Amino acid sequence: MTPFPLTWLYVPGDRPHVVAKALACGADVVVIDLEDAVAPDRKVYAREATADLLSEPRPARVHVRVNALETPWAAADLRAVTALPGVAGLRLPKVAYAEEVVRVAEATGLPVYALLETALGIEHAYAIASAHPSLRGVSLGEADLRADLGVREDAGLDWCRSRIVVAARAAGLAPPPQSVHPDIRDLTGLAASCAHGRSLGFLGRAAIHPRQLPVIERAYLPTEEEIEQAETIVKAATEEQGALALPDGRFVDAAVVAAAQRTLSLAHRP
Repeated sequence: MTPFPLTWLYVPGDRPHVVAKALACGADVVVIDLEDAVAPDRKVYAREATADLLSEPRPARVHVRVNALETPWAAADLRAVTALPGVAGLRLPKVAYAEEVVRVAEATGLPVYALLETALGIEHAYAIASAHPSLRGVSLGEADLRADLGVREDAGLDWCRSRIVVAARAAGLAPPPQSVHPDIRDLTGLAASCAHGRSLGFLGRAAIHPRQLPVIERAYLPTEEEIEQAETIVKAATEEQGALALPDGRFVDAAVVAAAQRTLSLAHRP
């Protein structure tokens, strides 16, 4: 289990044969989706199939995205998921208030990941991110958010993206992963989008097809140049205490050293 998930592969809960394949595809996290990927008349079957599949612990890291709390399926989803030994995390969609996270975390005892998909969720981003010790991460649901805001151009979401990155870090959480790139054939566009997300402070990305995984991983792993720079910074910091200047004139302080250490940890992740 890597401490730095870069790839989060979503698979529909009503297709257990696809889930079984996904568990072996190398994604850092497999997210079994009971929500958007499942039609209303398939919700019960998806829940039952997921319960059967995760009735025993799994070597892969498996999360389940339940239906939103205001839907008629949410309570049954939560009851079923809570008892499954194969579940490592719970992804809660359309979170708008911190109280929703508290309610689910205390009812299930599971690690919770909140998806912010509305203007109200973005407005309450820090309150949600700091709502409960069991909250392990936040991320955006960009399709719903785009519709809620009436945004057509991709750049129109950048303020929201930055807002959630800042909220996560301010709450002491890991940098959030990017939302999905919906065109599974557009790997060039995916790579460019990942590069932009990385520049905003995201770490890793959700995927909806295994072919997207290596593109995401390459985009978010440190380059050889970044690794070399990080090694130089860490080495200099071990030789001198406090603030210092590198031979190339760059000023280095504790925050820069910590960032370099994170880069090396990511580069050498299991």
